[in-house]
Amino acid sequence: MDIVYTVAALRARLKTESSIGFVPTMGSLHAGHIDLMRIARERVGAEACVVVSIFVNRLQFGPKEDFGKYPRTLVNDCEKCRMAGVDVVFAPDESEMYPEPQGYVVEPPEIQHMLEGAVRPGHYRGVVTVVLKLFNMVQPHVAVFGKKDYQQCRVLDNMVRQFNLPVELLLAETVRVDDGLALSSRNGYLAPTEREEAPQLVAALRAIGSALHAGERDFVALETHAFGTLKARGWQPDYVAIRRQRDLLPPAPADNALVVLAAARIGATRLIDNLEVSIQAPPFF
Repeated sequence: MDIVYTVAALRARLKTESSIGFVPTMGSLHAGHIDLMRIARERVGAEACVVVSIFVNRLQFGPKEDFGKYPRTLVNDCEKCRMAGVDVVFAPDESEMYPEPQGYVVEPPEIQHMLEGAVRPGHYRGVVTVVLKLFNMVQPHVAVFGKKDYQQCRVLDNMVRQFNLPVELLLAETVRVDDGLALSSRNGYLAPTEREEAPQLVAALRAIGSALHAGERDFVALETHAFGTLKARGWQPDYVAIRRQRDLLPPAPADNALVVLAAARIGATRLIDNLEVSIQAPPFF
């Protein structure tokens, strides 16, 4: 496995590769990231090249967010990549990614301002800007992202389509601990009692999913109940929302491909999660 730190070294390493699978990360790697690497390898094949980038992107953090304390574990991350069969780790520093102030940015459409974007203004602008830069640097044929940030997946899918980028986006299912908690680099912030409580976030989503499958269509009532349940347990919810999978707009009663999304703090740690709910339409007679 090769570890490169500059764009020039990356391009020199990749110039003869005929097929490249790419997994962009911010490091602090866990089993969810390893699964993305596995998917990339399966898609491009054993003889192709799998690249993992490790870069904590300042542009997607707000001024009061955890950019400064976000875990940086490059040595351990590289060893995990090596064990996963990655071919190249690209680990630029900030001056390499942004050698001058990033005056040109990608401005996503209205989807960036809803849900997560409403709580974290500018977040998705920072995400898509760095991903587009990374795509230009790596020139991947396939890029793999996890569905844990469902809104991010939709934003990036739209960007790839509207800019006609020659990259196939693969969206991987969220990897969870046995008790249901979605794997996240921020889970390490949780105190022991908070870790015990953390699976209640996905439990709230699953309760909504069960109600939807049972035929409930009062979406606002379901959202409000889940929000209140989390708050009563000591959470500080930002949102619990039922949306259409395809565009994250509020659904109509006849919509069947839904997703339930939530973000909430337990203690000082903010967690996000989602659950896709696909309801079989009744037979048409």
